[in-house]
Amino acid sequence: MSKELLKIISNLSKYHREHEKYYGQAPLTTAISIQNASKTLKTLADKWISIQQTDKTEGNPYLGCEDLNEKASIQHDGLLFMEGENEPSEIIHLKRNLNNIADDSEKAGIWLSKAMENSWESAVQLIKIPTIEDVLGERHRIIANDWQAAQLSSLMAKLIQRSLLILNQIEFKPGAIRSDLSASKRYPQLLYSSSELLDRAADLAGEFALLVHDNERRWRVFRESVEKLRATLKKQDEKTSSLP
Repeated sequence: MSKELLKIISNLSKYHREHEKYYGQAPLTTAISIQNASKTLKTLADKWISIQQTDKTEGNPYLGCEDLNEKASIQHDGLLFMEGENEPSEIIHLKRNLNNIADDSEKAGIWLSKAMENSWESAVQLIKIPTIEDVLGERHRIIANDWQAAQLSSLMAKLIQRSLLILNQIEFKPGAIRSDLSASKRYPQLLYSSSELLDRAADLAGEFALLVHDNERRWRVFRESVEKLRATLKKQDEKTSSLP
């Protein structure tokens, strides 16, 4: 039996378990960020779809748009439509943040999927190691969980990217918004659809965290078995070396 192989396995079980403690939490933070963006879009949609008549306030260009603004969005996100301004900076930031999340999720999905494909092939070597037969299922389940999480990450990216594509159909200038609301009221419906895709992306981020959480005990049990075997082999070597 290769002691070097056991050393590698021990290292992986130690450090990747610690790494997954972080990734059991980080997706939840991401989910909240996505959900906050979705809530902002829904709040605007609820406001705009109920508008019966648009009304521009003349005068100071920094005046808030009486018809387009929603107090809840101003208080929570700082999102303020002003008469003399174009797209609010908060909308620009919201889209930029979502785009960053999508890019990160896409890259993570690709990397993790490739890593798990390699891990699956490498795990064949474990089958040949005696005394760890009872934890082979644990190690393979960890790989399967992470592989599934990789697919969720990739799908999250696609949902957010499509949500942004829908959102970019809206011209967030007060004049353009009023023109739409005075005619077809297409913008509120686009906001609803965009937010619904974000809701699902947030759900997937939560499911990602659940899969990683499921690995915690599996990593611990697997590592304990490997370390027990390493200790046994070390004692055997010490005993052999002490023989005359």
